Amino acid sequence: MINVIIVDDEPLAQDVLETYIEKIPELNLVQKCSNALEANEALKNHDIGLMFLDIQMPQLTGVDFLKTLSHPPLVIFTTAYPNYAIEGFELNALDYLLKPISLERFMKAVNKALEQLELQSRSGAAPVAEGEEEPDFIFVKADKKLVKINYADIIYIEGLKDYVIIRMENSRVITLQTMKSLEEKLPQSAFKRIHRSYIVNVDKIEAIVGNMIEVMEKNQAKHLPIGKNYRDELLEIINKNRL
Repeated sequence: MINVIIVDDEPLAQDVLETYIEKIPELNLVQKCSNALEANEALKNHDIGLMFLDIQMPQLTGVDFLKTLSHPPLVIFTTAYPNYAIEGFELNALDYLLKPISLERFMKAVNKALEQLELQSRSGAAPVAEGEEEPDFIFVKADKKLVKINYADIIYIEGLKDYVIIRMENSRVITLQTMKSLEEKLPQSAFKRIHRSYIVNVDKIEAIVGNMIEVMEKNQAKHLPIGKNYRDELLEIINKNRL
């Protein structure tokens, strides 16, 4: 069972979502919240796996509320305004439902969430016992199977809408995953987020060229952009290892 909250200031919209949620056996509605403050308390008091979040709300919008959360659950935005879609996906929202929401569209978004949570459960590393070495690989779901990928083989990871592309020297793996969830699973000492769409294996960096990182892919130089929000942390690592 996945604990769910609804965050919406419109009672009718809450009721529609509640009716839909009751039709999905895997979902357990914990609370209906009318604003971000109520939602914040719900997240503190319950283990929430999925949040249906309206954007236009009083006091604090859904977008601004999501930005305040350091470890948010999976988020599906619900709104009557399509112009917020791009910003929503930039915040790694799982999906974006336009009101009025049909049951068919709702189920499609929920199935995406269920698959994402299953993937996280299967690929998440178990706690490392004292004296036990951390694994140097990860399993990801791709092509209806779990594929083992050695960390050392990864050159960089590229985000593409609802998927990520894990690029290696002579192959690539495409998996349904968010950049944020994958970033949290990778060893922080070896992989760094350099852009909202890119994570790079630090060992694979060949050079820094202006605001670009150079790596080698299929024996050719590939340049990846450095986002301004990630530049300082990346340069701090590089400066520690420069002459």
